Amino acid sequence: MKIAVPREIKNNEYRVAITPAGVHELTTRGHDVFVETNAGAGSSIPDEDFLAAGAKVLPTAEEVWGEGQLVLKVKEPIAEEYPRLRRDQVLFTYLHLAASAELTDAMLKSGVTGIAYETVQTANGALPLLAPMSEVAGRLAPQVGAYSLMRPSGGRGVLPGGVPGVHPARVVVIGGGVAGLNAARVALGMGANVELLDTNVDKLREIDRDFHGQIRTVTSNRYSVEQAVRAADLVIGAVLIPGAKAPKLVSNHLVSEMKPGSVLVDIAIDQGGCFADSRPTTHDDPTYRVHNSVFYCVANMPGAVPNTSTHALTNVTLPYVLRIAEQGWQQACRADDALAGGLNTHDGKLVNEPVAEAHGLTSTPISSVLA
Repeated sequence: MKIAVPREIKNNEYRVAITPAGVHELTTRGHDVFVETNAGAGSSIPDEDFLAAGAKVLPTAEEVWGEGQLVLKVKEPIAEEYPRLRRDQVLFTYLHLAASAELTDAMLKSGVTGIAYETVQTANGALPLLAPMSEVAGRLAPQVGAYSLMRPSGGRGVLPGGVPGVHPARVVVIGGGVAGLNAARVALGMGANVELLDTNVDKLREIDRDFHGQIRTVTSNRYSVEQAVRAADLVIGAVLIPGAKAPKLVSNHLVSEMKPGSVLVDIAIDQGGCFADSRPTTHDDPTYRVHNSVFYCVANMPGAVPNTSTHALTNVTLPYVLRIAEQGWQQACRADDALAGGLNTHDGKLVNEPVAEAHGLTSTPISSVLA
């Protein structure tokens, strides 16, 4: 199979969809891999490393997309890339279609087969291709939150860990999944007073046990969220409903009641954000103010640490890439229910129900597409 790896062009997106190790696995099995020149530069992977692994390096995005039967990316296509989508092509990447009607429309009009990393889901509910980036974003969230809390950044001027005789920052994490748990772990390591809210009491028990009570766990409901947010110095939103838009858990009015200079970091911004006032920002201009609080809503947080993120992503995507390349996407999806869950679009049809609900569209049963 011909596999294309274009350079990412989203603002400050430095990751690349495959490592030289991944290229080597594919080329030694007889597949052709086409990588756009400098695709790996932001991740400190030079073209020479891809060439040595067996890839063909091409100078333009048009050439790379044109070669690909299977296109591997990190982030969803942006408007400049829409014309490159083709009906006879499989696109394997993070799509986050529920958050973008424009991209959904472009995918359907092109007829491309879109398989989304973030909706590949195993029988036990795990999201194996989202997990590593959730780990990265979760671990970054307290770092960017701490920076934003500094007075020159517009924050309260609070040190997360405090000092002897001075209270540490109060950090509230909403959501106890992979991202939220990693955020809580790092915030605790910084010495902050950490409270984690989730609707799953069994999960809260597990966190309480694993952290020996050092992270306070609270059942998430409207009242407990309001109480926690009002008292917080830093709020980290890490709520996820696979494939669907994130629920809005922090209202504009609630933000108006927060401490002046408090910070809100929305990890869920890729899925529309879990704060009412969230809107996507970039690494160039990551924050904005709402009332007296600072919002950080960068939609590609792991892009700030691309070397780590690229290797972590390839570790989990490569087994699925190999299956698609060797079996074809339909047979690979028939043989693996987890991968089938990643199928979002095919031949102008939307086959992901939460995405269809988000945009008021009709979804096609996946069984009919794979028949």
